Amino acid sequence: MIIYPAIDIKAGRCVRLYQGQMDKVTLFPEYPTEAAKRWEAAGAKFIHVVDLDGAGSGEPKNILTLEQIIKSVNIPIQFGGGIRGMYTVKQLFNLGVSRIILGTALVNNPDLLAEACAVYQGKIAVGLDVKDECLAIHGWEEKTDINVVDVINELEKVGVSRIIYTDISVDGTMQGPNIKGIRSIAKKTNIPLIASGGVSSIKDIKAIKKLESLGVEGIIIGKALYSEAFTLEEAIKVAEKNVG
Repeated sequence: MIIYPAIDIKAGRCVRLYQGQMDKVTLFPEYPTEAAKRWEAAGAKFIHVVDLDGAGSGEPKNILTLEQIIKSVNIPIQFGGGIRGMYTVKQLFNLGVSRIILGTALVNNPDLLAEACAVYQGKIAVGLDVKDECLAIHGWEEKTDINVVDVINELEKVGVSRIIYTDISVDGTMQGPNIKGIRSIAKKTNIPLIASGGVSSIKDIKAIKKLESLGVEGIIIGKALYSEAFTLEEAIKVAEKNVG
């Protein structure tokens, strides 16, 4: 199981939001490149980067910062936030991004999702950002009436490589992940799942680790690492431990 340390960028700085609310921001002293180097040194095999400004505006706003991150480390980067067209998809891959996350496009531009999956096979993930079991888009600011379960089959048809499942209600709260929700989605799809939101302790990592046999292959962790609830080394040790 892979641990993805998260770097959420707002105005060029590392931040974390509380339940996805743009007005509830925790600013961390490290700059994104410093964080990336720290996570690489601690053993990260992949880094999860989100452009929060881009997610809200509809186009990436922190491209320079992203480029600096890519140049500062030698491990792959998955990136999301404001990706609404193939030109942007191509631009990001040319920049050196290893995996792209589409979210809003799933609802507003399914043709983009299908085209991106066809052109960049194995490199397109979908962010299923969920609030009360329904999808949220535009940087989590707009809740739809689309039940997350209803879109799973379509994702398999177009060839999505990964699903990143985030329960917005627990994201950034450090109150524990929605294990029930993660298990439910994992059981309904053959697409590898990356869990995100609410991880606050090593105990939470162990709980998600138990879902590995269902296809849960990774965990995104943000605030718990920055607030030093545990170290990335500790998280990786638990995630990579052979069980059974």
